[in-house]
Amino acid sequence: MKIRPYISSDKAVILQLFDWNTPQYFDETERAGLVHYLENETEDYFVVEDKGQIVGAGGINYEPQAKTAVFSWDIIKPTEHGKGIGRKLTQHRIQHINTKADIEKIIVRTSQYTDKFYEKMGFKLLKVEKDYWAKGFDLYQMEQLSEKV
Repeated sequence: MKIRPYISSDKAVILQLFDWNTPQYFDETERAGLVHYLENETEDYFVVEDKGQIVGAGGINYEPQAKTAVFSWDIIKPTEHGKGIGRKLTQHRIQHINTKADIEKIIVRTSQYTDKFYEKMGFKLLKVEKDYWAKGFDLYQMEQLSEKV
């Protein structure tokens, strides 16, 4: 398994991963937001490859004035759930963030369908907002203080 930076030619595969995770983890109305993100808002976005195939992706955006990193658009191929890919991708991003002296906390804005995963990764729930992403998809905003190495 290898984690590498996203390149624009990965876009179609990332959108396929999104489609495979809809409607279990995403609402179809969120797809346009992912397209916009991939085309305009990626700062640090990574893909996970296994045997040459992309099986996951997830990014980081930064709010320097708030000394905050925000996880963005985490997606794992459904047939690969439970195999440690999300954990490795999350750890990779935390290590990447920890190299940045100006970042003090990490925010995850997820849903009730993946909050338990992030809780296991050390994130604490800050707030819940019902039907934030789409009907039936609540915002679970979680935080972890950055652990500088």
